[in-house]
Amino acid sequence: MNLGRYVFAQVVDFVPRYLFNKIVSKYKGDFHAKELNSYGQLLHLLFGQLTGCSSLHEICLCLLAHSDILYHLGIRKTVRISSLARANEKRDYHIFEELGLNLIQSVRPLYAKTAITDVCVDNVLYALDSTTISTSIKLAAWALGKYSEGAVKMHALLDLRGSILRKSTSLTGNGTTVTCWNSLLTSRELFTQRTKPTLISSRCGE
Repeated sequence: MNLGRYVFAQVVDFVPRYLFNKIVSKYKGDFHAKELNSYGQLLHLLFGQLTGCSSLHEICLCLLAHSDILYHLGIRKTVRISSLARANEKRDYHIFEELGLNLIQSVRPLYAKTAITDVCVDNVLYALDSTTISTSIKLAAWALGKYSEGAVKMHALLDLRGSILRKSTSLTGNGTTVTCWNSLLTSRELFTQRTKPTLISSRCGE
């Protein structure tokens, strides 16, 4: 018999609710919200991320299957797929972006002195990785990739001390990682080492 709290409810406790409410008010995220407010949308998306759901349909289906424990997860009620899809489309994404940036800034100092295996550099270390997401050229005509196919190339700059996202950006499918590198880090005191999967760099003076 489970005598403690669910893991999801414990993870959600790390979300600063007061800060999130301020951000929602700043962008008027709950203006005319009837069925699903900004915090409810955040919980749905966090649940999908932590449980590895691959679609909005899967998120709503899983929550519906566990409707008897939603209260203990911190979720008041689940919603239909159309409501969640409409919220993702209409609600200002800056709400979740600003929350994420605030969480990153609060977590980075905790890992600032974390040792990295087989590396004897004391500077801040970054790894740049990328992935290509296929898209429909009819729906996103601007995202022209190779061989006349639609694609978006996402780049993520990770702080290796804690594997924390520092910056991210996107290009069309025919963009190169080296081109993106200059826009993500523009420091003269920078040395890089290129490997097949990633570009690893160290910024001096941080």
